[in-house]
Order: sequence, then structure tokens, then C-alpha cells
Amino acid sequence: MLVNTRTVRIEWGDCDPAGIVYFPRYFVIMDNCTSYLFERATGITKYEMQKKYDFTGMPMVDVRGRFYIPARYGEDLVAESKIVEFGRSRFEVEHRLLKDGQLAVEGFETRIWVGSHPDDPSRMKSKPIPEEIIALFGAPVREQA
Repeated sequence: MLVNTRTVRIEWGDCDPAGIVYFPRYFVIMDNCTSYLFERATGITKYEMQKKYDFTGMPMVDVRGRFYIPARYGEDLVAESKIVEFGRSRFEVEHRLLKDGQLAVEGFETRIWVGSHPDDPSRMKSKPIPEEIIALFGAPVREQA
């Protein structure tokens, strides 16, 4: 299973007045990590993927996190991201952010692969994730009835 790892520096704008990461900023970090994960798997940017696979995006429909150790301005976190399951048009992403080797934050995203709605291009509609994409991750696929 493909795991993408990257180092994330905590910036001043990520922190609250106490100097620790304000929790919504972790979700921004995780969102970026998902894009980097797909870029690593496919070898192309998200923008190039959208053109190649004719889709409009991967909107998040559920997100949650568990926070264990605070991070502060100037510290580096190691982010590990992977797809833990693919469905027909849905996929689950897991993120682990480590501080000095200790688990600081766990994050979980549910996203949907979407394209333009055939009846109204201003709307989105889920579409099947290409098998070619799924194969690049080596992640489990849940059978859909």
C-alpha cells in the first residue's frame, strides 16, 4: 500500500495566540497531503489529473481528527498519508502526523471522485474512480452492491 511521507513546518499563521497549532489548520495540512499523495501515485499534478481523467475534483464529505500532542510554531511534523479503502466513487484517506517520532494527530477523510453533472454543468456528480488510479495505490477495494 502506497504511503506518502512529507515534512511539514508549522508556520506562524497556523498557530493560535498560545502559539500552538489551531486545530482547523491540521485539516488544511491533511488536505494538502491528500493532493501530494495523488501526485506521488500518478506522477502528475492534481490539475493535470483533472484533465487526464476528466473529473472536477475530490470533495470531502466527512473529516475527523484525534489530537494527542500539541505542535508549536517552528516545529516540524512528519505527515504520513495513505488511502485505506476505495469504493466505486468514494475513498478513505488516513493521515498520521508525527512530532519527534510520536503520534501527534490522526486524521481521517472520506472523499468522493466527481465530475460535472451531465444535466447541469454547474453541479457535480459522483463518478467511478478509474481502475488505473486504484491500482496505483494498492489499497483495498470494498465491493459495492
